[in-house]
Order: sequence, then C-alpha cells, then structure tokens
Amino acid sequence: MAETMQRWTMDALGREHLQLTASAIPQPGPHEVRVKVKAVALNYRDKLVIETGMGLTLPQPFTPASDMAGEIDAIGAGVSRFLPGDRVISTFSPGWIDGRQKPYGDARTPPYRTLGGFYQGMLAEYVVVHEDWLAAAPNSLDEVQASTLPCAGLTAWFALVEQGRLSAGDSVLVQGTGGVALFALQIAKAQGAEVFVTSGSDEKLARAKALGADHGINRLNGDWVEAVYRLTQDRGIDHVIDTVGGPNLGHSVRAVAVHGRISVIGALEGFEVSAPAGPLLLKSPIIQGIGVGHRRALEDLVRAVDVIGLQPIIDRVYRFDQLQQALDHLDRGAFGKIVLTP
Repeated sequence: MAETMQRWTMDALGREHLQLTASAIPQPGPHEVRVKVKAVALNYRDKLVIETGMGLTLPQPFTPASDMAGEIDAIGAGVSRFLPGDRVISTFSPGWIDGRQKPYGDARTPPYRTLGGFYQGMLAEYVVVHEDWLAAAPNSLDEVQASTLPCAGLTAWFALVEQGRLSAGDSVLVQGTGGVALFALQIAKAQGAEVFVTSGSDEKLARAKALGADHGINRLNGDWVEAVYRLTQDRGIDHVIDTVGGPNLGHSVRAVAVHGRISVIGALEGFEVSAPAGPLLLKSPIIQGIGVGHRRALEDLVRAVDVIGLQPIIDRVYRFDQLQQALDHLDRGAFGKIVLTP
C-alpha cells in the first residue's frame, strides 16, 4: 500500500484556497477505524462552509464535506462495531447516537459539531474516525448511492418519519428538486402520502412526477400557494418541507393546513426567516428546524432503504480531482445529488 494519499484541504475561506494535497495515510488509534473512501456526496452546506465558514472555527488545514461511503481497511485496539472489509457510511453529527441524548451544545452556542465543519471532513482517500461515528451501509446500494444518505437522506427521513410521524394519506409539499427534496418525495410516497412538488422548471417537475410526485407546481407561474389551495380544495398541506428559508417561510405558513407541520431545512434565501403572524396564530402549525439527525435514525433509514428499495437520485458523478466543477454544478442547481469518487 502507498504511504501517502490525496486529500482536499484549504487554509483560508474561499474556493480559490482549495488544494488537492498529498499527506501521510493516517493510522487508527484505540476504538478508531480507517476507512478507504469510495464516494463523497456534496451538500449545499459544504459549499457554504467552504465559502463562508458558517461562523465555525474550522480545523486547519481544513478538509471539507461530511458525507462518505467506503470500506473499513484497518481497525485500532478495542474496536467492536466493525471489521476490515465492512461497508460503512459516515454520520453527520458524530457522538449524537439517538433521541434520548441531546447533541453537544447549549442555548448560547447551539449544537453544530459536525463532520466537515467542527471536525475534519471526508474529502480524502482515507479517513480515520471513532467507530461510533459510522453506520453500516445499505446492502442494496452501491457506494455512490450510499454516500448520499448521511445528510440529505437523513434530513428528509428525520423530518418526515422520526419527527413528523408521517401517516398514509397525509399530504406533503416538497420545495425544489435538490437532494433533500427528492429524498423527501420518495420517502413520503413510500409512507403512502400525497406529494406536491414546487420548482421553477417544468422539466424538473416532469422528472419529479416520474419519481411518483402526485402534483407539480411551477412556482414561477403565479402564486404557488394559490395553486396549493386549488389542488387541496383549500385544506392546505399537512407537512411542508421548506428547503428555502428566509421570507419563504411566510409562503409555507400560508400553504400549511390547520395544525399542520413545517420542517425548516434550507437557507437558500437567507438565515433570517419571517412569516405573517395571523395565519401562524390561527392555524397553530408546528414549525420545527431540522438539524439532520442522530445515528439511530440513520440506521433506521438504512434498514428502510433495503426494505423499500429506495434508489437515491444522482445527478452526476465527478472524479475526485473535479471538486471545482462539482461545486459549479451545485451553484447551478442539481436534480438530486452530486458525488465525487476518488
């Protein structure tokens, strides 16, 4: 085996500071495993961290990206959860094991100890992590597909199933056709929901319908909330997946059913959200921010993927050295996920 590996690093904020560098292959310590990385999925959040840091103190030199699928190739002393050869995926929030335990943080400093942020990321040929920071990969997915689960897949699952307790017959509105949105579409359909999708592209809406969406609404053709009212006979939507944030929350509040739920996931239009007080008070919806989820929920998702045959939607796979092109694609907007392979 070679003694060095490639990894992406940056010593200052901004894409122009990304460098593909050579470094020594790390060795696992007690309760650590070394993973040979097979695929890394990009999230919009990775782009924000690279460009702005998102207010985090990043380890230096910093390696971005949180979502990885790979194979255990070495284990340290005391490791009991995995063996060499096991296929694994990363967990977005290391150490957050299940719902009985709160993630690290408090009211002043909310929890955000994640891979590719507080901790080093996954854009390397090999990574060493604590054994508790991984979950077994689904048997039914290859590494490219499996790499999309830790953030995008789990976010949709956590919003709809873990927290949302989605039931057959409920209505779900998914905003956009990015990674989280398409996972939400597929998970909601698997749960027996009626799914509405908004997008600014008729072509993407047609593709969403091919994946099972019941209704497609072009948000550029007038007030999309009025379209929701027409399609639901004014009842509104039981569960809105708001991937946009900012003032768009006001549209979500208008669209949601009385005593419905809004999961706030994205910040494409800004981190300062706003909504009209009247319908907020009178409808009394649950509005919940979704910070991805814990390892036990990810393991639940993995089992569900194998049972229902869910296939993550991959827009394009790039080579490991094409990170800049992959980020440009993320800027343009993807239908599903963008993945890099070493």
